[in-house]
Amino acid sequence: MRGVRRRIARLPSLRMARVPDAPALPVRDPWPGDPVRGAELLKGVLSLGGGSTVMRLGSFPDIKGTPGLRAAAHGFTWLRDLRALGTDAARMRARGLVADWIASPVADEIAERPDVAGARIAAWLGHYDFFAASADDAFRQKLMARLVADARALAATLPPEELDARALTALKGLIAAAVALPDHAAFLTRALRVLPQELARQVLPDGGHVERSPAQLMAALQDLTEIRALLQAAQAQPPQVLSVAIERMAPALRSLRHGDGGLALFNGTVEELSGLVDLVLAQAGRSGRAPSALTETGFHRLQAGRSVLIVDCGVPPPPKLDRFAHAGTLSFELSIGRDRMIVNCGAAPAAGPEWRDATRATAAHSTLVIADTSSSELKPEGLGRRPAHVEAQRQEAAGAHWLEASHDGYRRPFGAVHRRRLYMAESGEDIRGEDLVEAESPQPFVLRFHLHPDVEGALQQDGEAVLLRLLGGSTWRLRADGARLTLEESIYLGGPEPRRTEQVVLSTSQDGPQTVKWAITKVA
Repeated sequence: MRGVRRRIARLPSLRMARVPDAPALPVRDPWPGDPVRGAELLKGVLSLGGGSTVMRLGSFPDIKGTPGLRAAAHGFTWLRDLRALGTDAARMRARGLVADWIASPVADEIAERPDVAGARIAAWLGHYDFFAASADDAFRQKLMARLVADARALAATLPPEELDARALTALKGLIAAAVALPDHAAFLTRALRVLPQELARQVLPDGGHVERSPAQLMAALQDLTEIRALLQAAQAQPPQVLSVAIERMAPALRSLRHGDGGLALFNGTVEELSGLVDLVLAQAGRSGRAPSALTETGFHRLQAGRSVLIVDCGVPPPPKLDRFAHAGTLSFELSIGRDRMIVNCGAAPAAGPEWRDATRATAAHSTLVIADTSSSELKPEGLGRRPAHVEAQRQEAAGAHWLEASHDGYRRPFGAVHRRRLYMAESGEDIRGEDLVEAESPQPFVLRFHLHPDVEGALQQDGEAVLLRLLGGSTWRLRADGARLTLEESIYLGGPEPRRTEQVVLSTSQDGPQTVKWAITKVA
């Protein structure tokens, strides 16, 4: 039915209103672009999320690459990267690519997906003054006609079929069209009818996002702050539920930041520039301190002294909301001031399936792995088998923190439960852990502590500890009892480029102890 409504909306006979010459009200894209990526676009390359594709004039009918890359190409959010260059060449390339897309018979269904259409509408309007205001009348007429047609088709598909954050992007695009094209007031009515139900379904009571991804939480908060700004520009009163959602989400996002200002690497997330996170929080407006726990979302933040420990203690998101879900239950990340020490490997959501699955596997996270098997089954569309019960209990006293958590993700394949106990002293300079496997028959397992690439690891001569020297100059010791300790290769995909790094691996044998105790303490 959505497809039928979309096709009917595109019929020329239904285009009753005159196509405007230009947007009636300016729409501004508030987010900074990346001039490095803009320079790559001038060379005909679109890079995103660990993947890249050729994007030159004439390539739109058959854009290659993963679904994530193709969605990015047809969504035009990369216009902000060309705008960041600020050159005439960038302006002409942006105009040429938009004209090429409008003239091309794009057969990729992804181009008409509601979130992609919404992103495209918002991007064209948000950068209109950059690439279109100085263009000739013929270009602007074609652009405005396509904007109206896309907005009509988008309105016909609401409520969107996607249950995740993509629905908010679709609504943002329709509201942007309604603001810029006031003759189409029905667009705004339609969007505001759908928005409250999306907020109720996607924003959890603690302010987290239903996908349990810091990246998707930030993306959703970006879309919602844009929606609020669009409504204010049109002198329309934003619904109260929108303001309440933004007020809840901003502190939740703060709780998932490390000391360097970037995001924790859970469920498809990379660091992001701290300046962008700051800007998103500034756009959100006044918000409280970072909560120590997001109980509905399933994350705990232990903070003492200069140390921040962020732990995934939640059940993975349900089907249709798990597109970015990783098998990282009970994994944690540790930062000291602005230095990240223990990390997860990051994400490559737009890369090929091999890299995408590698970063989603339990072995790519700082947690326990039984028999080289992930705690959740990885599937292209999300997760299969997954933990059904994840429990966490927390205590605090005199500035010290205790956290005990468990998950049953290994119950079906091995009849096992993983329990993890964590302690952080009030100084933040003494962090201890205990990992236990409860099973009728002993299971071989390893504990992995992936190091940030800026950390220098050195195995001590006795083989019982690793010295960790941070970029800021402090030195820490990781030691363990009940397992063989080694220092092995790893890779970090949390930043702009893949980087080689190392991991501390604690290995046990099937007939060995089922409990490993470890400690990370400051040396100097």
